[in-house]
Amino acid sequence: MTTSFENMLRDRGFLQSQSPTLTPLTGGVSSEIYLVRDGDRRFVVKRALEKLKVQQDWFADTSRNQSEQAFMRYVAGFRPDAMPEIYRCDAEGGVFAMEYLDGFSNWKQELLDGKCDLTLARSVGELLGEIHATTWGDPKVAEQFDTIANFDQLRIDPYLRRAADKNPDLEPQLLIEAERLTKSRQCLIHGDYSPKNILHRDTRVVPLDCEVACYADAAFDFAFLINHLYLKSIYHASRRLPLDAMIAEVRVGYRGKNPSHWAAVEDNVATLLPMLMLARVDGKSPVEYLDPQKQSVVRKFARSQIASGPTDLDQTHSQWFRNLQPLLNE
Repeated sequence: MTTSFENMLRDRGFLQSQSPTLTPLTGGVSSEIYLVRDGDRRFVVKRALEKLKVQQDWFADTSRNQSEQAFMRYVAGFRPDAMPEIYRCDAEGGVFAMEYLDGFSNWKQELLDGKCDLTLARSVGELLGEIHATTWGDPKVAEQFDTIANFDQLRIDPYLRRAADKNPDLEPQLLIEAERLTKSRQCLIHGDYSPKNILHRDTRVVPLDCEVACYADAAFDFAFLINHLYLKSIYHASRRLPLDAMIAEVRVGYRGKNPSHWAAVEDNVATLLPMLMLARVDGKSPVEYLDPQKQSVVRKFARSQIASGPTDLDQTHSQWFRNLQPLLNE
């Protein structure tokens, strides 16, 4: 595969030297990603896959590669530090080359290692709030990112509808929320705003893998992000790490940058969050770091929250951390 990919890159003008090296980069399931050393140049190339690298059949339109580049260019227009520079693209080949972020740390790996940086958490929330606030209610951005079909293929269907298949008693609630997400148009969203896609170095925060970008519902990005922090809190339950404080910092950062809309966003997050928690144990892409016991705790909590109906985010937060108490004492 690497040889044919290398030949394609050479044919399309991405490579200049006679003996480049392509090193696969890990972390995602939806694309081929390589670090390219081409003479004295180093850059990353990315090509979207039609069939994602998961156990179950999961297909998606490769045109999302163009949405990703559009998102990067748009956000770079007001936050150039938050996006890698795009060097070259080829729409026909479905591939583009971008800046290699040398020396950056991956937030997911740090969280799995037990490192909790409250300042970073606030910065991540601030960047998300700024992207949402800057694009809120903008008809030109809505027209440019009218790509809700990709969002459905890569997020709504494999998460909410698949969770509904496995939890038929909760199907009405999950499908109502799925339908709401397909219709809501508030702002430009990243669509995969999670720790695994967030790199940072010094004060620079860069969210990668924005191929699900579309003009949609702000609560999805917010809930998708903090869901990962809730799941890390059960992963590290016995260590008593300050993940509750990190979640609070994300919320403070977001509120500061999106002051006009944060309250309405958090109302929708309160409904969506337990559904995403359930989806990360019963959907097409379950998290890989929770053992069966902890998956069961997540499932039981999420199911009870969905069944009882919408609450507010503060209540969900406090109930979750009370729910962890038995695990804290193990």
